Amino acid sequence: MADALLLTGSKQLVTMAGPAPRRGRALGEIGAIRDGAVLIASGRIVAAGPRARVERHRVARRARRIDLGGRVVTPGLVDAHTHLVFAASRATEYEQRIAGATYEQIAKAGGGILSSVRALRAATDEALAAGARARLARMAAHGTTTVEAKTGYGLDFDNELRTLRLLRKLGRGSPEASGVEIVPTLLAAHVVPPEFRHPGGADEYVDRIVRLILPAAALEGLAEYCDVFVERGAFSVAQARRIFAAGRALGLKPRVHAEQLSRTGGARLAVEVEAASVDHLDFASGADMRSLARSEVACVMLPGCSFHLGLARYAPAQKLIEAGAIVALATDCNPGTSPTLSLPMAMSLACTQMRMTPGEALAACTINAAYSLGRQARIGSVEAGKDADLAVWDVEDYREIPYYFGVNYCVMTLKRGTVISKVC
Repeated sequence: MADALLLTGSKQLVTMAGPAPRRGRALGEIGAIRDGAVLIASGRIVAAGPRARVERHRVARRARRIDLGGRVVTPGLVDAHTHLVFAASRATEYEQRIAGATYEQIAKAGGGILSSVRALRAATDEALAAGARARLARMAAHGTTTVEAKTGYGLDFDNELRTLRLLRKLGRGSPEASGVEIVPTLLAAHVVPPEFRHPGGADEYVDRIVRLILPAAALEGLAEYCDVFVERGAFSVAQARRIFAAGRALGLKPRVHAEQLSRTGGARLAVEVEAASVDHLDFASGADMRSLARSEVACVMLPGCSFHLGLARYAPAQKLIEAGAIVALATDCNPGTSPTLSLPMAMSLACTQMRMTPGEALAACTINAAYSLGRQARIGSVEAGKDADLAVWDVEDYREIPYYFGVNYCVMTLKRGTVISKVC
């Protein structure tokens, strides 16, 4: 095959091969192979395993060969929770929090999510696309090949749909395309927008989401998921249930922001509506965890939020793992609470602050993150027949990826067999 590629000379190939999703002890079973190789053709993995075996494959004889010089290969990382499109940082709020202001105080004063709403509404399409494209390039440089991306800074019909259309351009074969696969989520129910901040306004806005925004997004095929921030100052369980019912009827699967700043019942709602994921869970109770463990809902951990906000409380990842829940990991890249583009940094925080092992953390942002996006049959592991989404790391052992916190050792990232980031 003319387009065949052989990656060989890997000191350690982490395959994540096996069933998905991973629960309990299986989360740490990463399928590491010494002296590994990966054979790729037409964007798919033809063979992966010990170099001696893969190099004997008939396709390997005609493949272009890249010797990795003893580096580590993993599946391409999957970032299962981001707010990719935004117009400006919120560095002023960062300084305010350092001086003692709380997240809730900043929001009540007009900052927080609403400041990002004002900035996005005022920004041009070109500026928003350029910012998102630059973030995607940096994510790819850190090994990320697939990104879930939420709206939620438009909070009206025009700007929510505008954001989704930008995501479609960035993720497909247009001139604006990034090379990173984008999974779009409609988060019109992020917070109540300023024009609905009056008695009864939250329900009026939910009406608008249900009657106008959700149907328009579904009609254009702009989103796969709909999400709701279930929290004090945002939306109630009852309001979220209504949005999810409307979204489900239109083919949009639920995702839930839940139990981030307080316990609201969002986790139990996620189980009730059979959501694809429930994210944050910092205030999840024991009953919540037991219920999630019995479900098929992925629990997406977002340690970057607690770190950036300077909070002592992190999501109970180890308790969830021990209970048998499906645990995934993401950056929550956003301008207010987790302005990071690095899944390796999220892995470092997961290890040090939530006591996940390096293997668990890596599985949580590959195969389990892929499961949370309904893509585990195609991405998240290095197995024959899957997309050739790979990350190459200039380290001796996969455990060094989170060990070197705040340092990027990814030297090459491939999406469907095409190099989308490379360090010369």
